[in-house]
Amino acid sequence: MVVAAPLLHQSMGKRPLRLTSRGSVPKLLFIVLLMIGPICMISLFTYREKISYFFRPLWDKPPPPFQYLPHYYAENVSIEHLCKLHGWSIRSQPRRLFDGIIFNNEVDLLEIRWRELNPYVTKFVILESNTTFTGIPKPLFFSLNRARYAFAEGKIVHGVYSGRSSSVGLDKDPFVRESEQRKAINGLLCYAGISNDDLLIMSDADEIPSRHTMRLLQWCDGVPPILHLELKNYMYSFEFPVDYSSWRASVHIYGPGTLYRHSRQTNFILSDAGWHCSFCFRHLHEIVFKMTAYSHADRVKRLEFLNPSRIQKLICRGDDLFDMLPEEYTFKELIKKMGSIPRSASAVHLPAYLIENADRFKFLLPGGCLRE
Repeated sequence: MVVAAPLLHQSMGKRPLRLTSRGSVPKLLFIVLLMIGPICMISLFTYREKISYFFRPLWDKPPPPFQYLPHYYAENVSIEHLCKLHGWSIRSQPRRLFDGIIFNNEVDLLEIRWRELNPYVTKFVILESNTTFTGIPKPLFFSLNRARYAFAEGKIVHGVYSGRSSSVGLDKDPFVRESEQRKAINGLLCYAGISNDDLLIMSDADEIPSRHTMRLLQWCDGVPPILHLELKNYMYSFEFPVDYSSWRASVHIYGPGTLYRHSRQTNFILSDAGWHCSFCFRHLHEIVFKMTAYSHADRVKRLEFLNPSRIQKLICRGDDLFDMLPEEYTFKELIKKMGSIPRSASAVHLPAYLIENADRFKFLLPGGCLRE
């Protein structure tokens, strides 16, 4: 008993210390949560778009799949045989072809586009505005560079849409301004003389249908009245192929109900029908301008995004200008496309005029990532 008493006293003396230690755990946890909470909130706010894009497969569903039409083409194969391969018949004469675009500042791509299509186009219908989709006043870039397109002068129908800038109190969604301009091009098409059974291309200036595709659709009977075009998607130049996800370009057999749009209008899409080259500009200032001018200008989250040195580095690495994750509907596709765009050394199956004038358009070809 003499020995046990000190031991009992010693063990009982330590017990309060243990209780104190346990009691400090909730306080420490509370302090940690108090610190982590704001950090998490700030991170969620700062990276909310990335988080949303990463979990998109959980909250968003893809649109209905397209019905892809096989596309047959090889040099020196007769148009009659090509029509037959598509399940169509040949016409006695080709349809007239009208190319309708809204123009911002894609002066180089417009030249390549019109040179590609010129042999088959009846009229080039082009509408530009003195304001951007975001309400910024802008020069009429086509008018300033019109001499550059003298090769097609007799075919050009040019219109100017008089916009109003945000500075005079107009606060519109950029997609509303874009829609207004696309509606305005309908009147310009009528002025150009389009009529029933003519072919009409509805696409942006950087969405370039291949000439052999348009020749096929002109000469064949049985073509769907509305047909989307699957375009190979590139970023910054033809050195950075992304995928075949570009589908907004479409071709219509013109009729009373035809209205100019840049959205999905049918389930039919013709495979491998051209090229879509986004942000494929010669100068860094042209890229900066588009970043602030087009309907997705809200992706410019910080002023540093517009820094020319930053943009130049991103172009040569094949990285995203807006520091965004890919817009995909499955985790498999999202993970596959994360990171830089792989470079391609191929300059095969590109617009003929681009290859014929490779010295002028080095910035669009492999090895040409440096911008003026």
